[in-house]
Amino acid sequence: MTITYHDLYSRIRVSLSGVGIEAAQLEAQEILCAASGKTAEELYRDISLYTTDAIAEKALALQERRLAGEPIAYLVGEWSFCGLPFYVSPAALIPRMDTEMLAQLAMNRLKDREGHTRILDLCAGTGCVGLTATAMVKNARAVLVDLSDGALDLCKRNIRRHKLTGRTVYLKGDALQPPSHALGQFDVLVCNPPYIPTGDLAGLDHSVKDFEPMMALDGGVDGLDFYRGITALWQPAIKPGGHLLYEVGIGQAEQVAWLLVKAGYENIRITRDTGGIDRVVEGQRPVEQEDPDLSCETMEEEG
Repeated sequence: MTITYHDLYSRIRVSLSGVGIEAAQLEAQEILCAASGKTAEELYRDISLYTTDAIAEKALALQERRLAGEPIAYLVGEWSFCGLPFYVSPAALIPRMDTEMLAQLAMNRLKDREGHTRILDLCAGTGCVGLTATAMVKNARAVLVDLSDGALDLCKRNIRRHKLTGRTVYLKGDALQPPSHALGQFDVLVCNPPYIPTGDLAGLDHSVKDFEPMMALDGGVDGLDFYRGITALWQPAIKPGGHLLYEVGIGQAEQVAWLLVKAGYENIRITRDTGGIDRVVEGQRPVEQEDPDLSCETMEEEG
């Protein structure tokens, strides 16, 4: 197949646009970069040159997968979150802009505390929230916890990608079980749990329900199973005065805030995302509460 990068790019862009993909221009570029191994700058530099048959075939194969509904992030194998690149795979949810507010608030809470700080990213997925906070907050350390082996592999790869091996570890753990005392306590516990009501899963967009992991989406009958479990079980892992921050789905903020109130958290706040949707619910563990058995700050490494 004799074709220039420009003509191949145009062909892919037109195909994507033809099925209603709004970001067809950007996605065509992403597909061509992934197929050729070039950066966007290198692609622009070489745009008038001829591709190889192997590159053209790979690009068109990626195009067909995209036309079938597979998310562009899974095709290219990485995605940006808070301006940082993260490896992605179908083992974990794709980092979304909606979740950037959760990361920003977590960073703010860490910066409010003096000295070395610790953040626990529960239901970590790619690890994007905990790793972003650790990368951007000096003296912060993170533990990433997930039940999925595939997600933990992504956490490991993203830890290495951002050169945070000395400040971050990943552990296998179930958010619906009590935390191990060996974890110690954290200044911030951040969590973006599964929160889609089971009955709503069938109505999700094809690109989500057929490609992203169901275990990271299904939040039980009313979508609140993980909020109830974590709120009830994980308070001992938070330092007195420390913060619990949740991402929540549309219409869930008040219910989750009430769970925190009933569990004794103080300074409950609800924060909207950039789209104006109530997206983050947080609470502060009362300072006077103490858990002597969990006061040690130990970290267990895996892998």
